[in-house]
Amino acid sequence: MTLRAIVTFPDPRLRQIAQPVTDFGEGLAALAADLLDTMRAAPGIGITGPHIGEAWRITVLELTPGEVRIYVNPRILWQSEDRRTHEEGSISMPGAAETVERPVRLRLAYQDLAGEAVTEEADGLLATCLQHEIDQLDGIFWIQRLSRLKRDMLVKKWTKRQKR
Repeated sequence: MTLRAIVTFPDPRLRQIAQPVTDFGEGLAALAADLLDTMRAAPGIGITGPHIGEAWRITVLELTPGEVRIYVNPRILWQSEDRRTHEEGSISMPGAAETVERPVRLRLAYQDLAGEAVTEEADGLLATCLQHEIDQLDGIFWIQRLSRLKRDMLVKKWTKRQKR
């Protein structure tokens, strides 16, 4: 378990599509442990391989302390028509947050750390976080879900704060 450096916006690695995990050995378990430690230290509730410069399709969530969820090669199978808004941010853009609209419910397929296939349904905050992190794995940084005006204002304010 090692704290890793977090890739920060506007690093181009945050826009790269992560590669599928094919090796479910000790290296993957170690990467998951590093992701968890790094996320907790940030602090955050979700992290992906790309957030630490590892272009692998893995995400770790901890929405409730002690309830860690690890998703390897996650993909959304279905999303509800009904939507909700939620304030989002990223450990790669600390201090920046804005409201994003996403589907309320989803069904996803993923693998666990042993490579076993799992299908799961999620709603509420879990569904929002999964969509946010899967976007990251697909090379879509969360601010791309904002209107151009909101995105430009957020980036300008965040950039100004970084120069202080």
